Amino acid sequence: MSRIYEALQRADLERKAAQESGGELPTAPKISNSVEEPPRLEANFILENIAHHRWSPSVSSFPTLSDRGAGVEQFRRLGSRVYQARYEAPLKTLLISSGVPSEGKSFVVANLAMSLARHSMNNILLIDADLRRPTIHTLLGAPNVPGLSEYLSGSADLHEIMQRDSTPPAPTGSLINSVPNFTLIPAGKCGDNSSELIANRRVEELVKTLSPYFDWILIDSPPVLAVTDAIDLARAADGVLLVVRGASTPFDVAQRAQASFANSRIVGFVLNDVKDAPQAGSYYYYYYGAPEPGSGAKHRKDAQAQG
Repeated sequence: MSRIYEALQRADLERKAAQESGGELPTAPKISNSVEEPPRLEANFILENIAHHRWSPSVSSFPTLSDRGAGVEQFRRLGSRVYQARYEAPLKTLLISSGVPSEGKSFVVANLAMSLARHSMNNILLIDADLRRPTIHTLLGAPNVPGLSEYLSGSADLHEIMQRDSTPPAPTGSLINSVPNFTLIPAGKCGDNSSELIANRRVEELVKTLSPYFDWILIDSPPVLAVTDAIDLARAADGVLLVVRGASTPFDVAQRAQASFANSRIVGFVLNDVKDAPQAGSYYYYYYGAPEPGSGAKHRKDAQAQG
């Protein structure tokens, strides 16, 4: 006991002496965290430094490339509904997902981004975060590497993974036209460590850094009932838009998909590829339905989305 008492006295005297001399008090050693913090994104991001590539979008997959028609109007209506959701709560980053594969989520998010870009002066960013089955680059006819996976793994920087279309402006009335305010971050090379890359929280840092430069950030995610990536990605988004396929998606699958995002704001459901549309005046928004992959069928004009 006497030795302990003497040690405490010495410590007290040393502390008082340090205070009188104006010196700093000794501090306890810091305990290192076993989990390393991800590196910060570069603060001096310049929008004009984004690389330009010649895109060749699939006309059959982009009804929104036309100047008029059912597909154009349906996605413009979807864009209007998304804008209206901003009146309820702040909304800039929107995650688009589905319960299971082949429900048309990539078709919906790509055309929504194209519609928002073509019918406004807003800067639109589309991120393909489906690192398992990336589709957006194929729809746009754009390079896929480097992309999000290379950035998350640290092998590419921010400017390297972003791209815009270098196609020159086309005459009025042409189906294919450049969209200079549309920016893409493709998925990049797929690997077996997709879940680990998505879970490292760098996507949140990426969105936070890029948010001041864009009016809308749309994220295409994997199906939520297939893998957990979508739930991790939802942390970076202000809201979630779910896609289901008419006469295909079981009701319980849609319910489970919605329940999976219990901690996120559900903006609405897009009911895709509906064969028998209800009469006007019902609580539905009209969209252009995507055909089943590989079916070769034309897109139907009577698809709808429920808000």
